[in-house]
Amino acid sequence: MSDLIIHGGKPLSGTITPSGNKNSALPILCASLLTDAKITLRHVPNITDVEKLVNFFTEQGSRIAWNHATGTMSIDHSGFDARRLNGELPAGMRSSVLLFAPLLQRMKKISLPTNAKGCSLGIRELDPHLEILEKLGAKIAHNGDLTLSLKGRFHAARHWPDYMSVTATENFVMAAVLAEGESVLLNAASEPHVQDLCAVLVAMGAKISGCGTSQLTVTGVKSLKGGAFTINSDHHEVVTFLALGAITGGEVRVTNSQPHHFDLINRSFAKLGVQIGYDGDTAIVRKNQKLVIAEPFTTNLLPKIEAAPWPYFPVDLLPCMIALSVRARGTIMFWNKVYEGGFTWMSELSKFGAHVVVSDPHRITVFGAKPLRPTVVEAPYIIRAAVALYMVAASIPGQSVVKNADTIRRAHPNFVENLRSLGADVEWK
Repeated sequence: MSDLIIHGGKPLSGTITPSGNKNSALPILCASLLTDAKITLRHVPNITDVEKLVNFFTEQGSRIAWNHATGTMSIDHSGFDARRLNGELPAGMRSSVLLFAPLLQRMKKISLPTNAKGCSLGIRELDPHLEILEKLGAKIAHNGDLTLSLKGRFHAARHWPDYMSVTATENFVMAAVLAEGESVLLNAASEPHVQDLCAVLVAMGAKISGCGTSQLTVTGVKSLKGGAFTINSDHHEVVTFLALGAITGGEVRVTNSQPHHFDLINRSFAKLGVQIGYDGDTAIVRKNQKLVIAEPFTTNLLPKIEAAPWPYFPVDLLPCMIALSVRARGTIMFWNKVYEGGFTWMSELSKFGAHVVVSDPHRITVFGAKPLRPTVVEAPYIIRAAVALYMVAASIPGQSVVKNADTIRRAHPNFVENLRSLGADVEWK
């Protein structure tokens, strides 16, 4: 089952409780390798990437008990046996690079085939990760296979990378927390999931300052302890369901929405005529939003939404805004400052009748409120792009099909079930 069959044109209304943040759960799971003490995680999302990590851990002798119904997972790595590792990390997930630092801490040497060089969004290089690990004392050799080795503990270092990378920042932190001395990372990523990883590590006994800023200072400790931790809600999923309510004219409430992360996201919604309200930590999009693109004061410039590393607008959420803009009256530019492959699915969007001009790999202009029709489209291997194609289909009366949409399951464990609870007519086939 990989195709979504959609009978659109129905307002989606109701209340959604978002799942745990995939981008928090994966690095926190990797960081659990830094200790043999028992760890309990709550609100763990039931997604394929988490399943792959759990299988990887158990294959090496770790004991994992995962209650899918409650989202609770207990982890015990005391039986982890490095001799079982055959050089293969979990396949099909770029976040496998997050295992580099924890495995080096535990095994002192790993040898891997160099097959993880990019993804559908564009080239995601390994160099920033290798540069960080080498700076902190690891030895890197590349003779067909990639070999990383570490003598004793990591050593403290100061590092200023070329750009803010979420996973490279997380690798730095996981290496530095058990290093000798004080390490500093400038130009660090500060996304909510990076903050979540740092908070869990601090609760495990790590010494990290600057969490949520572009400069992290980490003072190494000799060991980390266990504990019980709750994965925070996925802000990507919060935005997705608010956007679905807006594009279909319904009223959607999303609980546990972490409003403190949403100031800029809400302003971006407002640029498309969508107002987001709150009742405590429940985010609300009211029914029948106007969907009119706001004109800037400087009227000779196009309104635009720019996506870049946090605290810019999150690049992974740009497709949801693009889908909304297709329905909004007016013209707006989108600027993806991160991925050169982020707009490769515009040809699929145009099959609905959307008017989109691709200026270059990083910028597009959408001319909204054009007549749309139901159709069959092919989803790229980009989670939120597949969601955006569903969003547009859900707003159009008639049957549409989003083919090969199973990439959505990588981040949304109960996507169709949640949609049906809101009144959607949708099924996997």
